[in-house]
Amino acid sequence: MSGGAAMDLDLAQVRAFTVTAERLHFGQAAAELFLTQQALSKRVARLEDALGRKLFERTGHGVELTAAGRRFLEPARELVRAGEAAVAAARLDERPLRIGVWGHLFAPMRTLRTLVDREPGLAIELGPRPGFTEAMAGLRSGEIDFGLGRTHALDEPWPPAVTRRLVRLEPVKAVMSRENPLAGVDVLSPADLRAGRMWFPAPAGRVGFLAAFAAHFAVPADFAGINLGLDPFFGYLHDHPEHFSLICADVEVPPAADLHEAALAGPVPLYAWHAVWRTHERHAVLPQLLAAFAAAARDEGWLDHDPQRHWLPEEDMPSA
Repeated sequence: MSGGAAMDLDLAQVRAFTVTAERLHFGQAAAELFLTQQALSKRVARLEDALGRKLFERTGHGVELTAAGRRFLEPARELVRAGEAAVAAARLDERPLRIGVWGHLFAPMRTLRTLVDREPGLAIELGPRPGFTEAMAGLRSGEIDFGLGRTHALDEPWPPAVTRRLVRLEPVKAVMSRENPLAGVDVLSPADLRAGRMWFPAPAGRVGFLAAFAAHFAVPADFAGINLGLDPFFGYLHDHPEHFSLICADVEVPPAADLHEAALAGPVPLYAWHAVWRTHERHAVLPQLLAAFAAAARDEGWLDHDPQRHWLPEEDMPSA
């Protein structure tokens, strides 16, 4: 093939190259792209065959860019960005911004309802996600454009292709049977909760905030059961006075649930809501939605944080 000959490049192969070049590790790159290492290696090999150049040198468990790979990297990044922008531009007038939410017992729809009340013209479409990992997969595959929930640490550096922003810090409260020994007061400290036993219907690995809270304040906890929604959640607490749980302070507990609610103070634990989206997302509604978040944070104190009064897990701390 002559140096000036035109050729078609497969964007999936080019994206595989750019992610691998940023990670310099096939395993990490494959995880980010939700591919097997074998599938990733095949995409890179096909790209190298098309270009007639080796792009990587394998070095033990990692890789290094060849001279051709270093020359190709920035134009390849521009090509991927241009492809994403072209797809987004073609879709702008065809659909609303697709939002995935998770952490359903903490009721993320309340936050979005507040934004829609403030900005009635927001063209958004909502859908549940089982968790943060599934939401990230939805972003990478293009199934959703935006996610809202609590994020957590990854087993790899945060992917540059996804932007994360803290958008709300929300106090939590304790909820329990009226027969629970802690039910006699309306305000409890986290230290007071050591006399009880916290429960939540999910593995500890999927509820990082509660696991961090239990560890930090030495609160006994059971993480077991299946998350079937708020009504079964409240029903379990009513029938099991040995347990209490934590939910966001603004989540309404129906009178029929016949539960006791106690505010927490000294310090007040805060639940962090994060927004995530593709860094180069071009959907016209995204700036409107982000502006609505910023306005709500300013007007309603959604990002208020006083280290003397509040507690957050270290990974949720607002940036200085």
